[in-house]
Amino acid sequence: MRRVTNGILLALALVAVALGAAVQAGLLHAPAPALAFFVIAAIFAGLLGLRLLPLRVRRPIVFLLALVILVGLTGGLAYFQFVMKPAMVKGFLSAAFAPKPTAVAVETAKTEQWPPRLTAIGTLRAFQGVAIAPQVPGVVTTIHFESGDNVEAGALLVNIDDSIEQADLVSGLAQLKNTDVTLERQKQLSSSGNTPQSSVDSAVAARDVAAAAVTRTRAVIAQKAIRAPFAGRLGLRNVDAGQYVAVGTSLVTLQRLDPIYADFPTPEDALATLAIGQPVTMNVAALPGRDFTGRVTAIDARVSAESRNVLVRAQFDNPDRKLLPGMFANLTVTTGGSAEVTTLSRTAIVYSLYGDNVFVVKPAVAPASGLTVERRFVKLGATRGERVAVSEGVKAGEQIVSAGQIKLQANGPVTIDENGALPLPPKTPKP
Repeated sequence: MRRVTNGILLALALVAVALGAAVQAGLLHAPAPALAFFVIAAIFAGLLGLRLLPLRVRRPIVFLLALVILVGLTGGLAYFQFVMKPAMVKGFLSAAFAPKPTAVAVETAKTEQWPPRLTAIGTLRAFQGVAIAPQVPGVVTTIHFESGDNVEAGALLVNIDDSIEQADLVSGLAQLKNTDVTLERQKQLSSSGNTPQSSVDSAVAARDVAAAAVTRTRAVIAQKAIRAPFAGRLGLRNVDAGQYVAVGTSLVTLQRLDPIYADFPTPEDALATLAIGQPVTMNVAALPGRDFTGRVTAIDARVSAESRNVLVRAQFDNPDRKLLPGMFANLTVTTGGSAEVTTLSRTAIVYSLYGDNVFVVKPAVAPASGLTVERRFVKLGATRGERVAVSEGVKAGEQIVSAGQIKLQANGPVTIDENGALPLPPKTPKP
């Protein structure tokens, strides 16, 4: 029986070695690695060696092996109970209650070339604009225009009744003719010594008075024929024929529309970058989609003590006369050369009382896997359309969350949704 047992152990050891060699050589595919078979063979060989030892030597060795095995089992059970089991429970709980990844849309921070710009809102003003008003009172006899007409400089607009002045002119011309005749007679008498020089002087004075009266009457008649002081477009008519008008009554407005001015206020610190001749871009709500280009032509010589703003004037060509005085205008002044800036879409910025911030997508720190987000506070610069410049906090090439920030927490897991980006609005809303 002893020999049969030894033979079985030897056979098992040889079989295990053969299987291990076959697995290592690739001749046999087994679920266990080759090392496992070699270990099994070593165990069978050890058992066979123990059986071949004398009984008095084998007993202490078996006792020691049993003791080692018992201590190992006890230590293994203790390790499993107090180390592995709590770690496994903790891992199971962490996996069960771990936050689920949030789907977000991301974009890459870009580097762009932006020229420095100053944005402002202003009001259009006519190159020349006046309210036509009479200098003398009277009754309107004739109106030579219609509302909205384009007129040339000197065009007759309104006639005020001047019949009395015409009569005064006839009388004054008669007086002037009489004084001329009297002056000639006095000169002839003075040259012959029949009248003193004082009579000639009196005749000259009378002639000048009559001439001044004629000039005054003609001036009044000219004032009652009201003409356009410059070429432009008339506004709405405020007078009718037969109406009595007093001095200063507005009859109609006259505006020169080409070119046209745009006046806009800017903060006083903008004076450091503003200069005459800088290009200006303008758009108005009445003509959507159309941009007008002009130049800065004047900067006010004083700063308002109430608002601390300075008034700036830009000039624009207006050949089709679509721009009208009083229109609200959005203006952008280019105040220098292009500079390199890092930009993001405006939807990527989270605005809060504690500071503007963004969520940066980063690989998760081991042992976790996937992606997480890092909250970063940023310093914002200029805004151009749907993009905003970031001067601090973000580097070009980093991935920034552009949609879905409301569900995020710092260091939370995320997944990228390629179709989650918000579409750009067709037109930026205005406040």
